[in-house]
Amino acid sequence: MGDCGSTELTAPVGLVPDESVRYSRGTTRYPTENDLRRGHFVTSKGDGVAARESTDSPVLAPSDTAAVVVDGLVKRYAKGRVAAVDNLSFSVERGEVFGLLGPNGAGKTTTIGVLTTRVRPTGGHAFVAGIDVVKDPVRARAALAVVPQVNNLDRSLTIRQNLLFHANYHGVSQRVRDQRATELLEQFGLADRSSEKVEMFSGGQTQRIMIARALMHAPEVLFLDEPSTGLDPAARLFVWDRIRELQDQNVTVVLTTHDMDEASQLSNRVGIMDHGHLLSLDTPEALMRSLPGSSTLDVAATGVPPESASQLIEALASLDGVERADPVDDSASGDQPGAGRDPGSGSFPEVRVRLYLTGDAASMVAPVARLLNSRQASLTDVRLGSPSLEDVFIHLTGRSLR
Repeated sequence: MGDCGSTELTAPVGLVPDESVRYSRGTTRYPTENDLRRGHFVTSKGDGVAARESTDSPVLAPSDTAAVVVDGLVKRYAKGRVAAVDNLSFSVERGEVFGLLGPNGAGKTTTIGVLTTRVRPTGGHAFVAGIDVVKDPVRARAALAVVPQVNNLDRSLTIRQNLLFHANYHGVSQRVRDQRATELLEQFGLADRSSEKVEMFSGGQTQRIMIARALMHAPEVLFLDEPSTGLDPAARLFVWDRIRELQDQNVTVVLTTHDMDEASQLSNRVGIMDHGHLLSLDTPEALMRSLPGSSTLDVAATGVPPESASQLIEALASLDGVERADPVDDSASGDQPGAGRDPGSGSFPEVRVRLYLTGDAASMVAPVARLLNSRQASLTDVRLGSPSLEDVFIHLTGRSLR
């Protein structure tokens, strides 16, 4: 997403984040989500940034409903050839679960670093819970909490002591922190082990402890980094249920994850970043509908020489009813894209392709089989489905490793 001439905005000296500001055409109000979209409009195709109206008035203060506002954010590191974050703008509504996705090096970690006061931006503005994270980082930290991917609990303390220490650090009174620790330990299924040391717990249990700890000072915004990485299915579902409960309590959750299913299941909206830009922002359902094709057909074939795999994919893409054909990588194989393991006795690797279709997937099985047969290849597997958030991610960011 490139810059199409949006005006650089700077904050007036002494602007307090919760003050209303003069915004556009002489009216005094907070910018709404629509205002932000007019300033930095993002389409599902990532066409670019529309120019903001030229005005002497800043577009900076958070809206009444926004828990997070990022406006024209820029971060350049001293030795970096390009900006890690480049003119990034979006907002997150209060009580929303917002998924921020992107491949390695996309800029999402830097963005979260700015929002959580760990990284100082080069330009632009960021607000959390109505607080400018650069001008008032101490107050911002009181309004937010971070659950990192890596366990950073104090191993010398019991889990209850970890929670109480965190609350005490944030100035929560003894009566409130004792009551809140009891409630959170119960909510996260840890009450009967509250006096045990951290080292006695599994990965899933540790993740639950870290989320409980983060909630001890009642933050308005919770940042979760890969919350279910390494968890077994039961632990993962437990964490998901707790995140949904937080949303019911009007806690805003900003989620970074590489698990597309997690993002699709939990997020009200998803923003996909790459190279420091926001490529697309919408609900998971709308993003999936934005892909060409209303259904998908995954096919696997054997008997295809590696040098002919790309021609086969092109031939499949040219079939009537096919919008697009993409190779499906086998992560366990070092072969070219689309080449997997041959389950049979053939000497050629198996080729896997995903077809995006305009109509019913079942009706395309026969034409695909005939095409493969004409090329002395055999159809070994078919799977019918619909476009997923992972398909959107690959479509926007590509499939090259970072």
